[in-house]
Amino acid sequence: MSKILYHGSENIIEKPEFGKGARNNDYGKGFYCTENIELAKEWACAKQNNGYANIYELDMAGLEVLNLNSPEYNILNWLAILADNRTYWQNGSIAEQAKKYIKDNFLPDISGYDVIIGYRADDSYFSFAQDFVAGVISLQKLSEAMRLGKLGEQIVLKSRKAFSQIKFIGYEDVDAGEYFNKKREREREARQEYRRSKNAAADVNDLFILDIMREEIKNGDARLSV
Repeated sequence: MSKILYHGSENIIEKPEFGKGARNNDYGKGFYCTENIELAKEWACAKQNNGYANIYELDMAGLEVLNLNSPEYNILNWLAILADNRTYWQNGSIAEQAKKYIKDNFLPDISGYDVIIGYRADDSYFSFAQDFVAGVISLQKLSEAMRLGKLGEQIVLKSRKAFSQIKFIGYEDVDAGEYFNKKREREREARQEYRRSKNAAADVNDLFILDIMREEIKNGDARLSV
C-alpha cells in the first residue's frame, strides 16, 4: 500500500534526508508532509515567497505508524508531544505545572515508530493549545478549536526506514500571491470561530487543566473522549 504525499517548501526536494529538520517542530526532527495538496501549497508560501508542492509516493509496507487521531489516543497525547518538542510556551506557574503534568502522564513513546500522523500546530492552533495549558479554555473547547479552519493532518517521516521508502514524483509551482492569502484567510476564519467559541459559556461538566491535575486524570479516563 502506498500514499501520495505533498511537502510544501521554497525548494524542490528530490531526496528528503533523514536527520534533517528542526528539533522544535511539532513532532521533532522529521520530514513533514500532508495528503492535501492545497495545504502543502499554503505551507510552501508561509514566508510569502513563491514555492513548490513537492509530490512523493510513500511505500507504507512494513512501516510502524502512530496515528494520534485514532480512537486509542486523545488530544492530550498530541499536546504532550508538542510540550516535549516546542520550545516556546506561556510562562506562569499553572502553565508550567500543566505542561509537566501533561508530559508526565500523556506522552506516548514515539521512538519505535517510522511515521507519525496527527494535527499540525500552525501558529494560530498552537496559541489555542497554549490557552488550554494556561487554564483559559476547557478540554472540550480545545478539541473544538483544533477542528476549526480545516486544519488537516500532517504525516511525518521519522525513521531511516521511512526515508528509504519515499520516492520523489515531481512538483507543482506555487504562487505566493494566491496561497499566502489563502493561508492567512484560513487562519483568520479559525481565529474568528475560536473567539466566538471561547466567549461562549462553558458547560458545567467541561474539563479544565486544573480539574485534570487535581483529579489526577490519566490515559483511559472516559472524560477525555471529546
